[in-house]
Amino acid sequence: METVIGCDAKCPFCPQRKIDRKPIFMPDNIWKKIIDDTRGHAITYRPFLQNEALLDKRLPTIIAYIKRDPTSRVELNTNGNLLLEEKANQLLEAGIDLIRFSIDAFSEETYSKCRVGLNYQKVVDNINNFIKLTSRNHCHVVTEIRMIDMDINKHEQHGFIEYWSERADRALIVPLYNWPWEDGVKMVRKPCIKMREEMFFYSDGRAVLCCWDIAGRAVIGDVTKQRVIDIWNGEVRQRYADYLSRGEREKIHLCSRCDAYKDRRFEGFDL
Repeated sequence: METVIGCDAKCPFCPQRKIDRKPIFMPDNIWKKIIDDTRGHAITYRPFLQNEALLDKRLPTIIAYIKRDPTSRVELNTNGNLLLEEKANQLLEAGIDLIRFSIDAFSEETYSKCRVGLNYQKVVDNINNFIKLTSRNHCHVVTEIRMIDMDINKHEQHGFIEYWSERADRALIVPLYNWPWEDGVKMVRKPCIKMREEMFFYSDGRAVLCCWDIAGRAVIGDVTKQRVIDIWNGEVRQRYADYLSRGEREKIHLCSRCDAYKDRRFEGFDL
């Protein structure tokens, strides 16, 4: 759920700065409806999309609302810049289950190139302090530290994994995907797994096929007019799912210029 539009960083690999849709904040009635429509189904909720989730001061309230359902889980991706102690305690009290921190560097020099506008040491201190808080408060929160695999950080990946593996639950190097419709991105004729078990909602309540859709090229429904379950089982989504299962990306405007999972092996498809 895109509860807020915006980010406090300007990363060169992310097109977030190109987003110009409204509203800036998802209205309360919309995020509550998404949650209410899906209660009791053991859903994992992620209150973020192409944004920095901690910019939304309502985040602890949203998480607490989700956690009224004992079958639910809440996960969060963040750059960690705004996770000061007060905010960290609020998230823990609300019941957050997992936080993924995106750092992408193991030095100030490299960090300044990939996470433009943020302070490396501040972020590292925030994350370490959060991990200490979870231990001190006996909170069962999974912490995951991520580095996107890029040429500028390959020389730091070993040190990154070694350092964060000793502190967090997981430390990972993850691939850098090309965003659909960016310059030079060409379609690959392969299935896509991104939408098999996930739904994505813009701040205005529109549901889109993929989290990489920054321009509404694959809208599959609107929660202000439909129930979430009806969008999930709806004709548009089912048709798109059928196309993607056969690798027919050219039949979907968004996917017609997407190379996600180009290096993944799918049975019956060329590598």
